[in-house]
Amino acid sequence: MTELQIALKIALANAFTMYFSAHSFHWNVEGVHFSQYHDFFAEIYQDVFGSIDPIAEQIRKLDTYAPTSLTELVMSKTIPDATVVGNDVKGMLLQLKVANDEMLSTLNTVFALATSVNEQGICNFIADRIDVHKRHGWMTASSLKGL
Repeated sequence: MTELQIALKIALANAFTMYFSAHSFHWNVEGVHFSQYHDFFAEIYQDVFGSIDPIAEQIRKLDTYAPTSLTELVMSKTIPDATVVGNDVKGMLLQLKVANDEMLSTLNTVFALATSVNEQGICNFIADRIDVHKRHGWMTASSLKGL
């Protein structure tokens, strides 16, 4: 398996983990600003969920198989599982920031590897994802200010 194939599998596992974390925060957030954060987490999980199938398709373009089990995804991820529930919005945002920072690191690795082997289509897709995750990072960091 090539470095690019491995990196894309990590990106897929990390996207799946970040999606699930944001979705669980959406389900479990409580408190005075429930509606605001319920919607905020929904925006993020919907975007990240929308990236999962396209990442898997990038893997298939490289003539290898996308993961076929949750075990394989868990073994490939570098993002920790979410552990915060309830009214700890700051904790949720901090964990989401950690996940997003790791997602950006993973995507930058994929981009560099794709560039090195002239996979322009993968580069274009990953560049777009990097831009979206930079937005998620900015919004999460801005939400953390003052908490």
